[in-house]
Amino acid sequence: MIELTAATVGYLSAEPVLRDVTLTVRPGHLLAVTGPSGAGKTTLLSAMAGLLRPIGGSISLGGEPLRDRDHAVDRKVVLVPQDNGLAAVLTAGENLQVALIAVGMSPAAARRAGAAALDRLGLAGQSDQLVEELSGGQQQRTALARALALHGDVLLADEVTSELDAANRQLVLDLLRAEADRGAAVVFATHDPEAAAACDAELHLLDGRAELTRGWPEPNQGTGDG
Repeated sequence: MIELTAATVGYLSAEPVLRDVTLTVRPGHLLAVTGPSGAGKTTLLSAMAGLLRPIGGSISLGGEPLRDRDHAVDRKVVLVPQDNGLAAVLTAGENLQVALIAVGMSPAAARRAGAAALDRLGLAGQSDQLVEELSGGQQQRTALARALALHGDVLLADEVTSELDAANRQLVLDLLRAEADRGAAVVFATHDPEAAAACDAELHLLDGRAELTRGWPEPNQGTGDG
């Protein structure tokens, strides 16, 4: 479970991007984060991933305050960044293998798990291609394959369907749903209203505020005074 309590988030001395966000995402739930460009979707996911410390309020994982990115990684918070975060000089398969070896898999097991994850995203034929040779949509799917292979307890996905055709978009949404169904807390930032509608709930960001516009009616699922 990842929980924000009156969290205010921003960068250095600039004005906060988001103010007083209160939200709980429980295991098994799939949350869409929506809003116009610049509303703070990436900022919110960065804070939830431990890349940004809140200026005010708190962010916690399973009741424990989130300290930084290393702490988030230790607690199995997996982030798919908007720029995909892949190493362009490695192949698609190598990108997955490096990540899996880093969390303790043997090289042989990492190869098998990486190949299986790429196959789930329809990328079995691209395993040996350099990332820089892949299309934007193939890179997005490779980044998601890496995240799925890591089996996180929290999955944060930033605009992972923006360059996909309809069939691959549906595939990705189905896989995000499957992650929630296996017990992960999944947060998906998107501009796509149809993709957002496929999620359990929607958090809309606008003018520095967050409003839970759909889903999770429990009293502790509010979004502050925004």
